[in-house]
Amino acid sequence: MKEHIFSLPFKVRDYECDLQGVVNNSNYQRYMEHTRHEFLESLGENFGAMHDKGVDAFVSRVDIQFKSSLRSGDHFISCLDVSKQGIKLVFDQYIYRASDKVLSAKGRVEIVVVEQGKLTRGEYFDEVLKKL
Repeated sequence: MKEHIFSLPFKVRDYECDLQGVVNNSNYQRYMEHTRHEFLESLGENFGAMHDKGVDAFVSRVDIQFKSSLRSGDHFISCLDVSKQGIKLVFDQYIYRASDKVLSAKGRVEIVVVEQGKLTRGEYFDEVLKKL
C-alpha cells in the first residue's frame, strides 16, 4: 500500500453485501464519495456551505476497477490523492483491505465546479488545494 494524502478507515456492514456475500459494487462508489467529502471537511470545506455560497461541485466522470472483493465485517481503508487537471479536480482513489493491504478497488473521479449556475475553470479549488 503506497502513501496517500488522505485516508479514512471503514468497516463493511452486512447490508452492503449482495447475494454472493461480497460488497455490492455500488457501495465502493459510496465509500469513495464519503472519503472525498471527509477529505474536503479536513481542509475546512463543506458541501452544504459551498452550495449556500452558490458553489456546487459535480461529478462529471467515474471509473472504478474492482480488484479483490470485500466481505461483511472486513475493515478497510479508503485513500485518495487529488490533482487539478484543466478545469477538473481529479481524485485517484484506492480501497485496501486493512488486514493484508490488498487493493480491493481503485477509481478515478473527475469533478467540475459550477458557480452561480455557470461552469467555471475550477478556481474555487485552487484555493482549497493550497491548504495541502
